[in-house]
Amino acid sequence: MLDPHNPYFWVLVSFIGFVALLVYYKVPGIIGAALDARAVAIKAELDEAKRLREEAQSLLNDYKNKAREAEAEAKSIIEQAKREAEALAAEGHKSLTESLERRSKMAEEKIARAEAQALSEVRSAAVDAALLAAEKIIAGKVSGAAGSGLIDEAIKDLKGKLN
Repeated sequence: MLDPHNPYFWVLVSFIGFVALLVYYKVPGIIGAALDARAVAIKAELDEAKRLREEAQSLLNDYKNKAREAEAEAKSIIEQAKREAEALAAEGHKSLTESLERRSKMAEEKIARAEAQALSEVRSAAVDAALLAAEKIIAGKVSGAAGSGLIDEAIKDLKGKLN
């Protein structure tokens, strides 16, 4: 096995020489330091990623809360608008009813005034007709100054009784 003519012997010597050179130039320490630095860098990246994830989760929760609050506020606004619309509709209905009642009352008053005026005109026409008839009757039965006096007195009497 330690025969210098054996090719495995030279492979073993080369390998041991190579490992000795690596140890002499402190390559394993350099590789270890590089791996340690890489591990530290990876750990820092993982910590940063974890921090960013937590921050993103916090922002997501904040936005969800804000969305819920906005939705609740929108519902509140809608409910308020419905109440206001119902109040305005009730007020409009009340106003319309009052307006119709006023117009109806005004129309009834106008009709009553027209009736009163018509009744007054009929009474006036009846008085005029009665006066004319009484004047003709008395003029036909009584003549002269006595007849005129009776007519004037009857007219005064009749006006006082009819009005």
